[in-house]
Amino acid sequence: MEQARILAVDDETMFLEPLVQRLKIRNYDARGVRTGEDALAYLEENPDTEVVLLDMKLPGMSGIQTLEAIKKRSPLTEVIILTGHASLEAGKKGLRLGAYDFLLKPVKLAEILEKIEGARARRNSRYQDGIYMK
Repeated sequence: MEQARILAVDDETMFLEPLVQRLKIRNYDARGVRTGEDALAYLEENPDTEVVLLDMKLPGMSGIQTLEAIKKRSPLTEVIILTGHASLEAGKKGLRLGAYDFLLKPVKLAEILEKIEGARARRNSRYQDGIYMK
């Protein structure tokens, strides 16, 4: 089975680096960036990225702005919101904008892995035989 390509976006290095390493250990092709702008540049170069783990509070572009841009450019890329700052309302707004789900930090790796697999399943069900099904 091909490695799932995952992008983590978080400006907190102490969260981002261990998360990316833990995903790699579990056989994900994981990368990390620290800003929304960097996330969009990465996705432009790597359109086969399946899931983005996206922090809501980022320098420059906010998480919501980044989510909107991702969904506009690449509707098949699933986004899971991770935040320690946003309220329940911000999470709900993210869901309305197309995020798969949201998790509040601190979060256990097992929860993140479960959400990644759920997001991948949704993505795969929407992308059958090269055709995008809304």
